[in-house]
Amino acid sequence: MSIVGPRPPIPSEVERYEIWQRRRLSMKPGLTCLWQTNGRNNVDFEKWMKLDLEYIDEWSLELDFKIMLKTIPVVLFSIGAR
Repeated sequence: MSIVGPRPPIPSEVERYEIWQRRRLSMKPGLTCLWQTNGRNNVDFEKWMKLDLEYIDEWSLELDFKIMLKTIPVVLFSIGAR
């Protein structure tokens, strides 16, 4: 597991993945990701998958750094948490 990367899925989610969603399994999972910094529980499943694939396609150290910085206020202020 890494600090930034797609959130690790649970097996029941993976069973329901469509073919295009399985690509998110190609990258090591992380503790934070675009999904967490873009609304967490306020993001539907399809948008979550698209955010993970966007992360995979656009990966860079700069993007990881931006995600880590955006994670701090999201976690501290429970933004997007139910």
